[in-house]
Amino acid sequence: MRSPYNLIAAVLLMLFGTAAIAADNKITPMIESVEVTDDGETVTITRGHDRNATLPEIFQKTDRGCPPFCVQPMHPIPGVNTVGELEVLDYLHRIHQGDKSIMVVDSRTPDWVMRGTIPGSVNIPWNKINTDTAGTFETPAEADTFVHILADEFGANQDPQTGEWSFEEAKTLVLFCNGIWCPQSTANLKTLVEYGYPVHKLKWYRGGMQDWVSVGLTTVKP
Repeated sequence: MRSPYNLIAAVLLMLFGTAAIAADNKITPMIESVEVTDDGETVTITRGHDRNATLPEIFQKTDRGCPPFCVQPMHPIPGVNTVGELEVLDYLHRIHQGDKSIMVVDSRTPDWVMRGTIPGSVNIPWNKINTDTAGTFETPAEADTFVHILADEFGANQDPQTGEWSFEEAKTLVLFCNGIWCPQSTANLKTLVEYGYPVHKLKWYRGGMQDWVSVGLTTVKP
């Protein structure tokens, strides 16, 4: 039986083709690069070719203090799939090809995003979605922002009379933040599930930006 990794590679190969540019640092043995759409423009994601490259300074720290920067579990919520770089690339390329049912969400605050993000992702800061420990928003404005995000960004529908949400047409969301020590996207996943978002439509890139840059994948700055 083929391993899941081989299956992913085979699917990606069919999606992206076998054309190779002269390079010595592919994403996988069969994948040279992946085209995605970022802010209306095509961006080609590759791996860097500088064998002496190091992590950006912001991702070199190992001690960050817990809480809040605690190591996140592999599966934060039952039913929510944890994904890696190849799956994220697959989702991004599907969006590039016109699939509007998917959104890759950078859950970090804008000050972090300005330092670099995954091409093709959409920044929706974690604190625009996250509720307090009681499961509520502090102000009506925060609640209104959350409703706007659910409806206009994620494609959910709210019954104006009952206030109940329908997620039948909602997008599949792939959430990430800074990495395995960052709780922001985990908090958002918990809030979305509490509001009824189907777990099969939620994916979590646990490695986040730290893993993305650690393997030399392309980033962009807004």
